Amino acid sequence: MMWGYEGFGIVGMVFFWGAVIWAITRAGSNHAQPGTQVSATQILEARFAKGEIDADELAARRRGLSD
Repeated sequence: MMWGYEGFGIVGMVFFWGAVIWAITRAGSNHAQPGTQVSATQILEARFAKGEIDADELAARRRGLSD
């Protein structure tokens, strides 16, 4: 018996905790789904909706994108 982990062992514990850490980091990541792209115009509109930029700045940046 190894520290009360009968049949589990150190290798099993390392594997278990590695899997737990991997699952936590994977669940917490904010990766975009493959194949999805956000256009610059969509980003500008989202920033405008959040109040980060005003209507004048939105219009000016849209003109800059269309040039």
